[in-house]
Amino acid sequence: MAHNINYNSKTDQYSFMSVKEKAWHNLGQVIEHYPTSAEAVKYAGLDYEVAKRSNIHPLPSGMNIISDSSYFTFRTDTEDILGGKIGADYEVVQNTEAFAFFDDIVGGDGIKYETAGALGKGEIIFITAKLPDYIGVGRDDLIEQYLFLTSTHDGLGSITIAYTPIRIVCNNTLNAALKNNTGRIKIRHTASATEKLKQAHKMLGISNLLSSEMEEIYNRWSQVRINDPELKRLIQLAMVPNRETLEKLRKGEDEQLSTSFNNIIENVYEYAMSSESQQMKTTKGTVFGAFNSITGYYQNVRNFKDEEAKFKSIMSGTAMNRTQSAFNLCIAFAKVGNSALN
Repeated sequence: MAHNINYNSKTDQYSFMSVKEKAWHNLGQVIEHYPTSAEAVKYAGLDYEVAKRSNIHPLPSGMNIISDSSYFTFRTDTEDILGGKIGADYEVVQNTEAFAFFDDIVGGDGIKYETAGALGKGEIIFITAKLPDYIGVGRDDLIEQYLFLTSTHDGLGSITIAYTPIRIVCNNTLNAALKNNTGRIKIRHTASATEKLKQAHKMLGISNLLSSEMEEIYNRWSQVRINDPELKRLIQLAMVPNRETLEKLRKGEDEQLSTSFNNIIENVYEYAMSSESQQMKTTKGTVFGAFNSITGYYQNVRNFKDEEAKFKSIMSGTAMNRTQSAFNLCIAFAKVGNSALN
């Protein structure tokens, strides 16, 4: 099951919902209207509860020891075990509580649930919601504002919330974390998790001020020119996998760079030069286009093992890290020009 979307044999449904457009291998429920949070939970098959219980250790004598330090989590509807070795301080955050986070933002006014679903046996859930306002770059390039939340029930991850703009024109996830990662927060599954979740929108700074700041950054980048050699250099620096590669770049030892790294650079550069979304006034030969070429590469060019691998890379893995590097480089280039690439 390469897609890894949860299949609930009791309901004969895949745990995924999308508004108007099919996704994730055409599985799940496609609905024509934006649902309320309560509707989204049901459409996405997330209306299950997760319980935490102590692990039981059988002894050779036939007696059992109930642990006071090791726990497991399971779904109460299917009784599937989601996590087997969980600490005492782990606190379950129910799926309905995760949706309540979005409802708490401006009282839910204008929030539109786009997609939601569960992976595996239901140990990972995710939600994307569209915010009311747009960010405008130039006259024709509008960026929708999204929030993305993912949570785990297996004890292996945090609740992660990201501010994720998406370009309407080419449907690229820009995944632009603000400088110093203020566009992304993580909340551990402890006793204070639910309260922190309620306050998360304040920590993220979801407000008109944030929208204005992003709009100002992108519009400034769309006015800053970058030539082809500078573009390629920026891509190289943003995509470096390790310190060794970075040192070779700084010393001008490009001939010693690995073939795999050079192939990645060529693919990003080709996307930057030839993609339709890169031919707009706001992207062609601009710093905004340079940034968009890297996010677009991970969305539209890079091959991943499956959708789950792509999802993890963009939200918390390599793609997110490279995007952050690109964001920082673009900030610096817009301020000091070519010297930011030395």
